[in-house]
Amino acid sequence: MRQATVCIDHQALQYNLNRVKQLAPTAKIVSMVKANAYGHGVKDCLAALSQSDAFGVACLDEALEIRELGYQQPITLIEGVFAHEEMYIVIDQNLECVVHHKQQVEWLLAHKDAYTAKNLKVWVKLNSGMNRLGFKVDEIIQIIQRLKSEGFNCVLTMHFANADVENHPLNMQQKEQILKVKAACEPILASCCNSAAIFKWPELNFDFVRPGIMLYGASPFTDKSAHDLDIQPVMSFTAEIIALNTIQAGESVGYGSLYVADKETELAIVSVGYGDGYPRAFIQPNFVAINGKHVAVVGRVAMDMIAIDVTGLNLKLNSEVELWGKNRLVDDVATANGTIGYELLCRLSNRPKRKNLSPLEN
Repeated sequence: MRQATVCIDHQALQYNLNRVKQLAPTAKIVSMVKANAYGHGVKDCLAALSQSDAFGVACLDEALEIRELGYQQPITLIEGVFAHEEMYIVIDQNLECVVHHKQQVEWLLAHKDAYTAKNLKVWVKLNSGMNRLGFKVDEIIQIIQRLKSEGFNCVLTMHFANADVENHPLNMQQKEQILKVKAACEPILASCCNSAAIFKWPELNFDFVRPGIMLYGASPFTDKSAHDLDIQPVMSFTAEIIALNTIQAGESVGYGSLYVADKETELAIVSVGYGDGYPRAFIQPNFVAINGKHVAVVGRVAMDMIAIDVTGLNLKLNSEVELWGKNRLVDDVATANGTIGYELLCRLSNRPKRKNLSPLEN
């Protein structure tokens, strides 16, 4: 049986959640589980994240999946509702909305009595420079004051555009804006820290933090690894060697014959490819890990197979190859592919087998 496998380590996930608690001890934690828990499988991750104060999702369907799995923590829809009719479901399921445009505010006000009766918080989005969603400073102050006068429990929220970039000028601008609005609207709850900001600006943790990528053991920074940040990779993506070949100097391997051996080379063929979600277009040399040792990928990644140079390693068929995990970090694979770890985790296909590693198996 083909052995491309995604393994989720629950103990690592719990470790990373506790890391958030260490960094933001006075804030409540809204664990971001959107996009199928960043590709890790929301069903597989929720149990390990059950000590979260709340969950964050992008849309109603993601929230309803969590409710169907039996979790009753508060859930925040970070893009809010997309139609007036969704408000009925939001209230019935005890969900909390972000509002980021006037129409959403009007939909919310139309359901004021039912929404406030359940003491559901409304998250009001400040556009402080990201320029995707939200209200500018003067407008948001008016909206928050109106919502508070109507009995809503408001959370002032925003999102950093460059929290991962040291000394980016927009960071200071965004900080100043949320502090200005917060001061104008006191008393009010507030939330602005994603994973990168949790590490960088503890003074901005406020009432709620919203960790995402750090929960899954990947780094929000290009210049700091998961190991540097003391977080543990949650996903191990592995496959097995299905063939061993020796080629001579001048011979090539794979589509396009891009790799040509300059000496006698032992190749292993691994049962994984872009059909599984392993990236194809590398702009830098890429590696896998075998027994903790980095081994070069050679030639073009195909839909179902890759070739690796195993010269002198004396490997056997069915040896396990780590595509990314604890030894070959997903962020390093992403860098070689010209992208970020978030994308590789989220775009895995359904073809690899999935399994969970319980704490007793670590």
